[in-house]
Amino acid sequence: MQNRFRSNPSPMRAALLATALSTAALSMGALTPAAWAETPADTLVVANTIDDIISLDPAQSFEFSGNDVTNNLYDKLVDFDPLDLAAGIKPSLAQGWEVSEDGKTITLTMREGVKFQSGNPVRAEDAAWSLQRAVKLNLSPAFILTQFGLTPENVDQMVTAEGNNVVIRLDQPYAQSYVLNCLASNVASVVDKETVMSHAEGEDFGNAWLSTNSAGSGAYTLAAWRPNEVVQLVANQDYWQGAPAMKRVIVRNVQESSAQRLMLEQGDIDVARDLTPSDIDGISGNDKLVVGNEPKGRILYMGLSQKDPLLSRPEVVEALKYLVDYKGMENSFLKGQWKTHQNFLPEGYLGASDENPWSYDVEKAKKILADAGVTSGTVTTAVRDLREYLDVAQTLQGSMAQAGLTLEIQQMTGAQVLDAYRARQVPIFIGEWGPDYADPNTNASTFAYNPNNADDAKLSQLAWRNSWAVPEAMNKATVDATLEGDTDKRVQMYLDIQKEYREIAPIIPLFQKIEQVGKQKNVQNWTSGAAVTSVFYRQVTKE
Repeated sequence: MQNRFRSNPSPMRAALLATALSTAALSMGALTPAAWAETPADTLVVANTIDDIISLDPAQSFEFSGNDVTNNLYDKLVDFDPLDLAAGIKPSLAQGWEVSEDGKTITLTMREGVKFQSGNPVRAEDAAWSLQRAVKLNLSPAFILTQFGLTPENVDQMVTAEGNNVVIRLDQPYAQSYVLNCLASNVASVVDKETVMSHAEGEDFGNAWLSTNSAGSGAYTLAAWRPNEVVQLVANQDYWQGAPAMKRVIVRNVQESSAQRLMLEQGDIDVARDLTPSDIDGISGNDKLVVGNEPKGRILYMGLSQKDPLLSRPEVVEALKYLVDYKGMENSFLKGQWKTHQNFLPEGYLGASDENPWSYDVEKAKKILADAGVTSGTVTTAVRDLREYLDVAQTLQGSMAQAGLTLEIQQMTGAQVLDAYRARQVPIFIGEWGPDYADPNTNASTFAYNPNNADDAKLSQLAWRNSWAVPEAMNKATVDATLEGDTDKRVQMYLDIQKEYREIAPIIPLFQKIEQVGKQKNVQNWTSGAAVTSVFYRQVTKE
């Protein structure tokens, strides 16, 4: 395995590595009960599955675990409180902003006196360059910015530093909330131009270096990252919003729930983020531990390909909505970790709906099918080899059989399923979708928008992957919602879109993710970021 710690580690980094190795030794020791261990009072040790991290450059990082890290290394021009979304977007590195009368220019005024971790001042030039850089690199998350008409060719003119202001010019008068929500996403993180460009290689804008280093103004700096093993952060003692109580954060890659539970019970870690329902039940009676619950933005859904002759029938789509045993699954193998949610906008988002009109009703489904002349049929689902996906598929298989339909289950690796799904070759897809940024358009534009249903369009929207030709009126409504400046009207527009979507769409939202976290009782102010963002470490304390 390639060692991706930075070369010539400082004494602090060496000490951090020793701490991580010591923690590993404790947790992987004898399996017999041990004396209760305790992590240092100023150190937070987290067990999580972090093998999805590819890069820690905020212009490239687009995985759940990577965004958790960059969220703590960098600040954005604007931000929000994930636990109080009603408060809306708030100032961060920008102390305020103004929108032009025509709605096509946003001017953000920089906060003075803020410094990067290098000691360099945070300037409007850095903020403008960070946005320009992300657009020019054009890596996975760049679309969050390019959807406003920014391109590698025009971004230097569209985004400029003018004195202490950052001026962003848009191709259309988008809703202010839409633009600001996107500016609060990780791809819009402000990086230290001077430091990053001193490590640039050719035309990479420092991407290779920033993948394994940090150059932000956030509450933490990156001490080390070893892929598939550990991420270590050190507190920025001069952080402009106050030094974090946790001076060090160590996130260990621990994939097995049973291993996370053992480490938590022995006191070797402070937080376990990937416990199964059975392990959550197992720690519930431990008076040294607590369980936290937070809704996340991830939606477990069922996509019905409109290329399939059976699934393309509206009556079959409607019947399948009544062949899902929502409560049965929610109260058994999904217990505590998923809740019924039949809308494409997760709870916590602007315009989210709490309408759940479908219930498990085999007789109703059979009548719908019989009235349509459907008495039998066979269809295939391709399922990633994750236990909960397989359990959902097998439960659906049983209920479909009661209605005279046969479901054949093909188990594949995640990569195999996604390749087939992106090629529009999966009749029934069961999987998750996670929001890309904290605005309702992030899901509306993938579930309810498909401007070109041709096979050669090769779009990424879920509607396209399921070969659903979205009605032109819904396509237009989805675009119009990004342009509505009145927030109350915008909320109603998304409620209206979801109402029609529930009636006709062949992509069926089933459940919303609940993150259950096992914690030591002395860990306070932990949040995994609710539905719209990543974890914050700076607010965590220990009693």
